[in-house]
Amino acid sequence: MDKILFCGEYHPYSPQILRRKIKTLRINPVRAWLYPICNISWALPFAKVISSERAIHATFAPESISHFKMPNLDTNTSCIVKSAAYRDGRRIANVELCDVSEVLKQTDRFVWIGLHEPTEEVLLQVQEEFGLHELAIEDAHRAHQRPKLETYGDTLFIVLRTAQINAQQQHHIDFGETHFFVGSNFIVSVRHGSSLAYTEVRTRCESKPHLLRKGPSFALYALMDSIVDQYFPVVDGLEQQLEKIEEQIFSREPSRDTTAQIYQLKRELLEVKRAISPLIDICNRLVRFDFDLIPEDTRTYFRDIYDHVLRINEIVDNTREMLSTALEANFSLLSISQSEVGKRFAGWAAIVGVPTLIAGIYGMNFHHMPGQDWDYGFEAILALTIGSCLALFILFRRAGWL
Repeated sequence: MDKILFCGEYHPYSPQILRRKIKTLRINPVRAWLYPICNISWALPFAKVISSERAIHATFAPESISHFKMPNLDTNTSCIVKSAAYRDGRRIANVELCDVSEVLKQTDRFVWIGLHEPTEEVLLQVQEEFGLHELAIEDAHRAHQRPKLETYGDTLFIVLRTAQINAQQQHHIDFGETHFFVGSNFIVSVRHGSSLAYTEVRTRCESKPHLLRKGPSFALYALMDSIVDQYFPVVDGLEQQLEKIEEQIFSREPSRDTTAQIYQLKRELLEVKRAISPLIDICNRLVRFDFDLIPEDTRTYFRDIYDHVLRINEIVDNTREMLSTALEANFSLLSISQSEVGKRFAGWAAIVGVPTLIAGIYGMNFHHMPGQDWDYGFEAILALTIGSCLALFILFRRAGWL
């Protein structure tokens, strides 16, 4: 491949890639001859681009060099996980992103590209190659979107949220996003955040060419099915956390730590609910609505995803109800515990009140007090005080207050 002297550096770009890179940066040439021997004249602020057999030399006006920089090829290609063309369900070749538009002109094949946190430059090139809508590209670049399905002309734009249990923090769920662009002869997946790679999904699809020949719709099914299946271990883990909390509630003394765990679990369930509930409408639209991009024989597979989503949604709803019941039970046990503490305080206060009352009466130092002149008066009053306290203690103990 010819090396191009661009902005004072040599780059391993072919003339075709150079043309696409400059077009991506929205620099419109006046004339261009990209042949082994050619001259290229550019609109200002460029001066001249002269090509020889082995290199293309670009010269610029001084004021243009300060704000023009050639994209880094390594940065752009690092976010492209896999890019391949398929025909009759079999991969025929890996495809460079800059050559996708040429491949798409052949109607007997489709292109499947996987991206992971792509840069804006890569997404702009994807938009150019596939003719995607700028609003969908903007959503795919910014991420943090709600799960949804939108149509832009003859292209489907689908946003799904992924979920998996954190390997280091077992009681924490990591959420990510995956965006899909689906056309009649292409599918592009864009991953953001914490999510598993779809290499295994692609491998499984390639091992079943009789199904992959259905086109991008089956690839979309395989990817969505993989995402939905990742929710089953997540909800199973949440159910196990609920069982542990229930054991703590009824086997230990109620505490605020248990209440904090319940609220943490409710927060995680709410996040899962927000991620999974929109999938019901998405799958329903893919199954029932008249999308030409989803053939009739492929909609059966999406119906299977729809059933899985319903089951996960029901598990989440049941777990949330059980968690609300557990929270109420914990509050009830806390109230009972506080009531028991109040009874103990009341019982001991009554017992302590008897000697306090007697001591207060005989401490008034009147001349005429009962038993004051009796030789055994002190012993009698002391016995009366101790006997009254013992009687109250036995009474409260039988009542369960002490």
